[in-house]
Amino acid sequence: MANKNDKNEAADKARAQADKARGQAEKAKQQAAKEKAAADKAAGKPSGPVEPAPTPRLWLKYENDVLPKLRERFGISNRFALPRLNKVVVNMGVGKARENKAVLETAVADLGKITGQKPKITRAKKAISGFRLREGMPIGCCVTLRGKRMYEFLDRLISVAIPRIKDFRGLKRKAFDGRGNYSMGLAEQTVFPEIEVDKLTAIQGMDITICSNAGDDAKAEALLEALGMPFRDK
Repeated sequence: MANKNDKNEAADKARAQADKARGQAEKAKQQAAKEKAAADKAAGKPSGPVEPAPTPRLWLKYENDVLPKLRERFGISNRFALPRLNKVVVNMGVGKARENKAVLETAVADLGKITGQKPKITRAKKAISGFRLREGMPIGCCVTLRGKRMYEFLDRLISVAIPRIKDFRGLKRKAFDGRGNYSMGLAEQTVFPEIEVDKLTAIQGMDITICSNAGDDAKAEALLEALGMPFRDK
């Protein structure tokens, strides 16, 4: 009987120690949560749950206005066979990065502000002695946008950036590649309001490629025109 009582006492003692350890861990977790909330409040971050991002305006326009127009124009009843956007690629070529790495860092920061996504640094695939270029040398940065970010970027491009281009007379209709992809260039990154002109150190242009599943230029042009791309008059 004595041995049995000793075993019961030992088990009770072990359970009490385990409960005490769990209590201490819970207190530490609560204290860490309080410290994090205080730090977020000091940094100006919202303490409550973050609300989901709203549906992009251009996506709603595509669903409600563009799809019916394309269905009627091309006589395609299956919505999955209608033209739609796949991705947008924004590329900055920074040739001065060979001599000054700070120029590339500035370009990466500007492209990140414009697109809302961290850019990828592009490197030379082969060495070219005439350009003093070695294989693997950083020569620019690029971003590939899909989904909501793609539609948000295109909305800002069409509604804000393009109207701010000096002496703008419309986009060329001959810049399609024959497979439904459209490419355009911007001479300055300052057309985007995210760039602070007062803090600008260098003017940097960019190339923008809009990729679609259209398969031919006519359908892709109809898709982009319906979305609001300001093409030149035919």
